[in-house]
Amino acid sequence: MKFIIRGDNTAAIKDYIENKIEKITKYLDSDDLEATVVTRKEGRNQKIEVTIPTDSFTLRNESTNEDLYAAIDNVVDKLERQIRKNKDKINKKNNKRIISDFEMMLEDEFFDEEKIVKRKQIELKPIDEEEAIIEMEMLGHSFFVFKDVETDKICVLYKRKNGNYGIIETK
Repeated sequence: MKFIIRGDNTAAIKDYIENKIEKITKYLDSDDLEATVVTRKEGRNQKIEVTIPTDSFTLRNESTNEDLYAAIDNVVDKLERQIRKNKDKINKKNNKRIISDFEMMLEDEFFDEEKIVKRKQIELKPIDEEEAIIEMEMLGHSFFVFKDVETDKICVLYKRKNGNYGIIETK
């Protein structure tokens, strides 16, 4: 696994991050993965964000703690739970059809404006609703933007308060 580690980190912290994240590769099929890790200080707390795009899904999670080592341990535990929780769904879906070439641009742009604090760019590849649900759950988000393979429309999948899902389609 290749690592892109951004933030003010010592060599010891970078080694610790690499060793911890390397342990979850036993759950992943591919050997040529690239993990993007961002660490930053937020007040007294240390925050770590880990994103690992694979051929089938994008694995992402974050953790905040006063101790960076504890935050690293926590984010790796979250990633492992996320993989185990969704493993059956992923394997079932991969047997039907592999999600191809979904890549999320990881470049975050921060602006001085008060309302928009983060901006992301994504590449929309045609997927079906079931795959969109899996992607949204893997990312841990409450919504997901995708291009529907059947209708060729841009759609927004969102999780409703009752636990069900809703879809907003464009015209």
